[in-house]
Amino acid sequence: MKKVILSIVTILFAASAMHAENIGVPSECEDVMLQVFYWDSYKNQTSTDSKYGRTKWIDLLKDTAAINANFDLVWFPPSAGPTGCGVGYSAKEYSNQNSDWGTKEKLAQLINALHAGNTKVLADVVINHRGSGNSWCSFYSDNFGDYGTYQLTQKHICSNDEAFSDKSSSCYNASASSRGAFDTGTGFDGARDLDHTSEFVQNWAKAYTKWLLNTMKYDGFRYDMTLGFHGRYVSMYNEAAQPYLSVSELWDGIARQKRHLEETNYNTMIFDFQQKYLLKQAFVSGSYGKLKKNENSFRGQGLERYAVTFIDNHDTFDRGDAYGDNQFGSSDLTNSTSKNRILQACAYLLSMPGVPCMFYPHWASYKSEINELIAVRKRAGIHSESQVLEETSSQYNYSATVQGHRGKVVVRVGQKRSKEVPEGYELAVEGGDRGDYTLFIRLENQGIETVNDEQRGEKFLQDGRLFIRVNEHTYDITGKKIK
Repeated sequence: MKKVILSIVTILFAASAMHAENIGVPSECEDVMLQVFYWDSYKNQTSTDSKYGRTKWIDLLKDTAAINANFDLVWFPPSAGPTGCGVGYSAKEYSNQNSDWGTKEKLAQLINALHAGNTKVLADVVINHRGSGNSWCSFYSDNFGDYGTYQLTQKHICSNDEAFSDKSSSCYNASASSRGAFDTGTGFDGARDLDHTSEFVQNWAKAYTKWLLNTMKYDGFRYDMTLGFHGRYVSMYNEAAQPYLSVSELWDGIARQKRHLEETNYNTMIFDFQQKYLLKQAFVSGSYGKLKKNENSFRGQGLERYAVTFIDNHDTFDRGDAYGDNQFGSSDLTNSTSKNRILQACAYLLSMPGVPCMFYPHWASYKSEINELIAVRKRAGIHSESQVLEETSSQYNYSATVQGHRGKVVVRVGQKRSKEVPEGYELAVEGGDRGDYTLFIRLENQGIETVNDEQRGEKFLQDGRLFIRVNEHTYDITGKKIK
């Protein structure tokens, strides 16, 4: 039995050894991610703020079967409390996991249900800033159990935080000795910026991230607003906690994002915001040539392995305020034009290297179409480092051939694209109300070999995922026994 598992792992993942030193960046990663929330989606479904479905823990529990069938990673909203902190990006009590998204008990139940379906869960880690306690410069204490109890104070706030310059603040004009060091990144005026040069703050963040993984049973991290503190601290906290996957939200250009990777010693991935903008230009403005390898994206820089690609998220989508103005076209997802553009973008992202992250309102609105595209990606084994073997484009259409672990996919988008089936391929998906995208697939070596006549590895697909059956046992493609 061990020989069977060893052959599976060796064949599929031998190339990953050279990258083993990167923490939070799985090599040749086949995972597909889902962001299971959007702005204010913790509110009642009768509210216009949650018109694509409420996503409290109790609501997501009802959808775990569908999530497990299609996604490998789920990005949760910030789960720190207390209730009354809304979406959670200015939480006040980090060891209190009762939030507006639901109770700690329901959160644990949801994580367990996802783990039972082999889906990993990412915590939204908000450590650039923190909500205050009873006054501008006070904080509630945190009890991280085996990892210690911590009390942040005024001395742990960056010296140039607005709390020290706003005359209405309780710590206005405080002495230099009672403040922290100067901020190592961009300031945030919605809460207190924390001084990550402080050893105490560092130990607090290490304890928090370890506690999230080992006590709350998260698997990895999405770091919020990493423009706000130096990347060396992301690496420091990942080295301490050892997450499966780490991704930084660094909303900036490719040059700054590359610098962040260097600062973190390449121990994180980053959301590819530039790729998002190129998608918008291609599908909303009708310039398909933008889809080709572009130096402003991670693929154009040869950094596909570190890219989490996406179309929209909770900040770029319609938030009902001034911040949601970077969305991909219209926020009306019932509109046929929006649907065609979004599904074309999904067809593109789900055929490309990087780790694609689907957005809950899109998935909730076009579930069958997106699941179908995910299944094609998984059949071919397209991964974060897949090669784009060839690509062509014009103003009106785009075509590419992408190599996966188990086969190749040809993706074509645009109304004027060729619909001819490439030699050796079969039609996998043709979609959109106007047939705006087509995927063809050619399966090759699927990485499963017969060990001997008595022990035969039988491969099969279930809900778009590849499994291996050996005698009475079933394994996933990493060699982990499922049953």
